[in-house]
Amino acid sequence: MSPKTERLTVLTTDFEGVERVARGKVRDMYAADGNLLIVTTDRISAYDVVMNEGIPGKGKVLTKISTFWFDRMDDIVPNHLISTKVDDLPAEFLQYRDILEDRIMLAKRAKSIPIECVVRGYISGSGWKEYKASGTVCGIKLPSNLKESERLPEPIFTPATKADEGHDENISFDTAAEIIGGELAEHLRSLSIAIYQRAAREAEKRGIIIADTKMEFGIYNDEVILIDELLTPDSSRFWPKDEYRPGSSQKSFDKQFLRDYLESLDWDKTPPPPPLPEEIVQKTAEKYQEALRLFS
Repeated sequence: MSPKTERLTVLTTDFEGVERVARGKVRDMYAADGNLLIVTTDRISAYDVVMNEGIPGKGKVLTKISTFWFDRMDDIVPNHLISTKVDDLPAEFLQYRDILEDRIMLAKRAKSIPIECVVRGYISGSGWKEYKASGTVCGIKLPSNLKESERLPEPIFTPATKADEGHDENISFDTAAEIIGGELAEHLRSLSIAIYQRAAREAEKRGIIIADTKMEFGIYNDEVILIDELLTPDSSRFWPKDEYRPGSSQKSFDKQFLRDYLESLDWDKTPPPPPLPEEIVQKTAEKYQEALRLFS
């Protein structure tokens, strides 16, 4: 039986009399008495383009999974999470309880570090495309004759630029060091790989391969902390371990299902996005709900 999915979809939020700090591809952010209120909507992006249709319940799934992982990584690096309870918000937000319930993070207001920290344990996605062309990923030379989706000898750190609009771009470690400084880049590489390795071990116990993931860090009170989301179906590739077969793309519990559908269309991956059929919306929602079941 398919997992039960919600019908309610929250695509955008606008709260009267409250300062909105930013709106990302998926999250709306508001000032909250010196902290940051992050509202995870049901928007979904693919190839850095936000679809017109949302995925019912997706924001709640991402919030719950991020909370699961933040708790399990706290001894490696602190994170921005203060609370996920509406009752802990300033009074002006309480009238919006029906929208906010289960999809918020009250967070420390950190200064974002301007690179995406990507760790790959398997060769897939944009890494696979680069490897086929050059035998490298973000400047890292890999063994020859790897198959698509094959496990790498050890996880690799492959940073990317951040883009509020348009496409993130893979960069070399040296380029990341030029952007944020060599010492900080080394520290983020170490933290990112440690987080990935622990998550990969935890996930395998639950029958899931984490092929790759991306995470973000910020500076708060002169300390590096995790921000945004962590190890969700939006930021990671989750593959069912019992169906893993290197040599092709894999079944997944993430938005790869949506990407595969979009690849079948005559679409150039620039706005406007194509309309999503109801069947694709519901099947994508089921993928997210299944991921939540495995990580909760």
